[in-house]
Amino acid sequence: MSTPELIYKIATEAAFTPARHADSFAGMPIDANDGYMHFSTAEQLSETLRLHFAGQADLVLLAVRTADIAADLVWEASRGGALFPHLYDRPLPASAIAWEAPLSVAADGSCTLPEAVR
Repeated sequence: MSTPELIYKIATEAAFTPARHADSFAGMPIDANDGYMHFSTAEQLSETLRLHFAGQADLVLLAVRTADIAADLVWEASRGGALFPHLYDRPLPASAIAWEAPLSVAADGSCTLPEAVR
């Protein structure tokens, strides 16, 4: 598997707003409960949104430079055996966020991803 340039973190606007003026983002409540921060690759993103964020508005999509956190990423098998990136034991450094975009997911789980998702 080749490592993608970007991976993606989905957050609620409410959870991410305080991090905009901080050095890092601690993640969502599910990240704290699971003990690691969940990310998706571009190929995994639509299915993650459909399964876990259907019907939610006021989301923020964070594009994260993989190279900035590569030493701390663990790629683990999940849905269908696909390898998902997880960040253990540390918050996401704000400096690793390449860009952010607002996102809403329809009740059926569909959404339009920003053109920059690659």
